Amino acid sequence: MELIITEKNNAARRIAEILSGGSATTTQRNGVNVYEWGLTTCVGLSGHVVGVDFPEEYSDWRDVEPVELIDADIVKSPTQENIVRTLRQLAREADEATIATDYDREGELIGKEAYELIREETDAPVKRVRFSSITEREVKSAFDEPDDIDFDLAAAGEARQVIDLVWGAALTRFLSLSARQLGQDFISVGRVQSPTLKLIVDREREIQAFDPEDYWELFADLAKDGETFEAQYFYDDDGSEAERVWDEADADEAHERLREATSAEVTSVRRRTRTDNPPAPFNTTAFISAAGSLGYSAQRAMSIAEELYTTGYITYPRTDNTVYPEDLDPEELLDEFTMTHEFGDDAESLLERDEIEPTEGDDETTDHPPIHPTGAVPDRDELDEDEWEVYELVVRRFFATVAEAATWEHLRVVAAANGCQLKATGKRLLEAGYHDVYPYSSASESFLPPVEEGDALDVTDVELEAKQTQPPRRYGQSRLIQQMEDMGIGTKATRHNVIEKLYDRGYIESDPPRPTSLAEAVVEAAEEFADLVVSEDMTAQLEADMSAIANGEATLDDVTAESREMLDRVFEELRDSREDIGDHLQESLKADRRLGPCPESDHDLLVRQSRQGSYFVGCDGFPECRYTLPLPSTGEPLVLEEACEEHGLNHVKMLAGRDTFVHGCPQCKADEADDTEDEVIGLCPDCGDEHEGNLAIKKLRSGSRLVGCTRYPDCDYSLPLPRRGDIEITDEYCDDHDLPELVVHSGDDPWELGCPICNYQEYQARQAVDDLEDLDGVGPATAERLETAGVSEPADLRDVDPDVLATEIQGVSSSQIRDWISQLPEVDPGDDDDDDPDDTVSGSEDGEIMDDIRAEVEEVESD
Repeated sequence: MELIITEKNNAARRIAEILSGGSATTTQRNGVNVYEWGLTTCVGLSGHVVGVDFPEEYSDWRDVEPVELIDADIVKSPTQENIVRTLRQLAREADEATIATDYDREGELIGKEAYELIREETDAPVKRVRFSSITEREVKSAFDEPDDIDFDLAAAGEARQVIDLVWGAALTRFLSLSARQLGQDFISVGRVQSPTLKLIVDREREIQAFDPEDYWELFADLAKDGETFEAQYFYDDDGSEAERVWDEADADEAHERLREATSAEVTSVRRRTRTDNPPAPFNTTAFISAAGSLGYSAQRAMSIAEELYTTGYITYPRTDNTVYPEDLDPEELLDEFTMTHEFGDDAESLLERDEIEPTEGDDETTDHPPIHPTGAVPDRDELDEDEWEVYELVVRRFFATVAEAATWEHLRVVAAANGCQLKATGKRLLEAGYHDVYPYSSASESFLPPVEEGDALDVTDVELEAKQTQPPRRYGQSRLIQQMEDMGIGTKATRHNVIEKLYDRGYIESDPPRPTSLAEAVVEAAEEFADLVVSEDMTAQLEADMSAIANGEATLDDVTAESREMLDRVFEELRDSREDIGDHLQESLKADRRLGPCPESDHDLLVRQSRQGSYFVGCDGFPECRYTLPLPSTGEPLVLEEACEEHGLNHVKMLAGRDTFVHGCPQCKADEADDTEDEVIGLCPDCGDEHEGNLAIKKLRSGSRLVGCTRYPDCDYSLPLPRRGDIEITDEYCDDHDLPELVVHSGDDPWELGCPICNYQEYQARQAVDDLEDLDGVGPATAERLETAGVSEPADLRDVDPDVLATEIQGVSSSQIRDWISQLPEVDPGDDDDDDPDDTVSGSEDGEIMDDIRAEVEEVESD
């Protein structure tokens, strides 16, 4: 039996379909899909199924000094037990094996890991096949000409694993222990992560240190035969045209002269044409940048691209190459699109060109071609909306690279008015060229009326605009990745993951990324006490060393030993500063959680977390001061810059995905609840007959509202109500529950909530999730991928680890999986807070609202 091993299950399914001609059958071993046809078996891994770590005796952070990790042994162990067990079983049955993992450093290492597992079971020959797209032609060609595993390339990947583990674990433990920040809130440090973070922090420092300068610009509306256009004032500044006036008096003088002018004489008209060349083919960085302009994060863009690659629709998305290979036939590839509805007309028009010569970029490598479509064209309904949008971007980029250049006509008009110079520019697209097939680059035109030298133009309006110079902009994700590439930080395969990790660790927020106070503190501490931690020179040197391993110019042992020596020097610098670093980090950790002054002490109020994981507001002087305020039980709090005028506390926003809302000032919410009387509306359906319990509309100190039993805590019956809007209790009663119908007044139209019990029952019915496609963001293709990964119905998601499942399903992130889990019926509805009168579901925290009540009658303590 021949055993084929791929990197992911999707790739295994696709390769089995190609090589078997569609005849492969699917069975399962240990919960792993196995594809079989004839005497061949194919199985997919889940990326790395073997991980590197320290021996068990190093696992207790408190008992092991971080510096000990530098020279600790590294052990390998299975991270996906069921897949490893399946691979071992199949290896024992195999006469030969073929490694068909991705063709890059990481893929070679994954292949080597599989090779080692096979070697533990059998001496059967092991071959290696490589391809850049999972298409019938490339896959069959690769299997016709197998090669050997590149152990040098795999060693380069293994060196990265070891170096990242040692640097990350040792420094993370040192900083976390110094700041007494353990558990889920540990302070993460990484070889690539930290220099990237310094890039972001340095840009923020530039922004904060920026001192704006005042300047003025003048504009005049000029008209000829009723056609008006805008011209800008300029003056000669040592032979160059200057538009910004830096002296206010000079600006006022020019403004007055232009206001006095009634006409302007055209002194110069210049026309020229410019060739606008098509873009170069996509490499990874250019692709991420283009996808970013469509609103995709770097991580999301790459996840989708990897899924499109695995399903055979585009080539491998991790590449530095911007030159198509010689064996790519553009005409043949274009011909594949001529019969499609979405691309047919454009493909036909490109094929009509006399000569098709693709553009080339500056970077040419031999591992993978630029990212381009394979010619295996999916139907529109085979992909979800995001996948199709990214696929179309890749197709149209290929179209652009084989299209004609565009031609523009530029017109520049200069006019004089009362001693002042004015200029205006226009441009017109003469030949659209590649813009016809690539709508992502700007092709906007600006027109000027036909004028000639000597023409007299009317001056119809004059504007003087006071402006200030602006600080540099924050790096967007694609620009940040470009900066990392330019500085040699990370690789094309890891840069987008590094940015995602910075978000996950709470080092950056918003988009473009902005550093948190913790991020600034970590970078400041590293700069002061161990600059090498955030040095791009260090990580770039290690990247170069790993490339040397791949080229056979260095060994894994040499490079890892050098990195350990480097880390030893870092700890020499850190050793005597542990207490100072800890104090600095601890103070900075509070900055992002600080709200303002405590009313009962001279300390500040902070957002804190209880032992049970819920958030509340507590005094920094605890335990001497035990003043607390509740926060909503839904979402994670974010302290905003806006502050309450009455209490001096910053407002709080609760981040809860689609149900994110602004809570406001916690003290105001608590005071408002204290001043609000409960409104009884009827008998409690659980205890009203037996114990005379009543249902009442209650406002909680956390800001939530509910219909709850007056006998709480003896009876905890409750129903959610919307967080915002005035609630009117009408005279209309529900026949089934004998409760008044409620109307919420929020916005222009009233929201007829009706009976609170009926409303909630209707909500639960609508929220029922019976199959995977009932979940937002799950279409047919994604549902199929989930089923292949063992998630055949929504209930299966309750038992999955989102991070692990995301590694098994390309194109799906762990955050998406968490969002799907949050949509399951057991999860309580959050506050959508959109005041939509058409909604019939209340918007507060449902089942968790009683926790808010308990927080008001039971003391909440922090560690």
